[in-house]
Amino acid sequence: MVMSMRSFLASILWIVFLLTACQPAAVEVVLTAEPGGVLLSDTFTDPAGGWTRAASPVGAMDYFSGSFRITVAASDYDLWSLSGHLFRDVQVAADAGRLGGPLENRFGLVCRYRDPSNFYFFVISSDGYYAVGKVSAGARSLIGQEMMLYSPAIITGIAPNHLRFDCIGTVLIGYVNGQPIAVVQDGDHPEGDVGLLAGTFDMPGTDIIFDNLRVTNP
Repeated sequence: MVMSMRSFLASILWIVFLLTACQPAAVEVVLTAEPGGVLLSDTFTDPAGGWTRAASPVGAMDYFSGSFRITVAASDYDLWSLSGHLFRDVQVAADAGRLGGPLENRFGLVCRYRDPSNFYFFVISSDGYYAVGKVSAGARSLIGQEMMLYSPAIITGIAPNHLRFDCIGTVLIGYVNGQPIAVVQDGDHPEGDVGLLAGTFDMPGTDIIFDNLRVTNP
């Protein structure tokens, strides 16, 4: 574990303009369900499911063998794919695993995404670290921590982890394999889309697959 992983803020959370320009615009109708009801469910078997698909020299996002795959070919870069819907309070969950690339990576879930300058994220790394953070008016920061922190709840290596990100009112909770490992509060973003995110630190080549996405009303 080198300093670039421990100090998340030292690594720039780049916005990929070429790819985000292709992002689907969030429908301005908030999806609703009864408490505990499913707002969105996707096993990524249908390439017409609406998630962002794009490719460029810095990476690619696309459906892949019954899952969704994000590869990042540039250093200090993040790519994310959005569902194209609008939500308020959500519990968004998915299985995510490292298909290849360095252990010093980051990948996870996005909630309340309004545009590339305003959203929340919960990420882990393949060597056992995590963070909850936000982008507000283009300024990027972690919430409740100054750097990514280690958690033994994270399964390291190639094995998948089950991630869940609760965005309920002003409370944000990140879960790994059923265990809450981060609980923070922030009120900047009340609603927005959900998404999948993968990124790199110094070493390029992050290659992450996501599956079994489920968004529920708390």
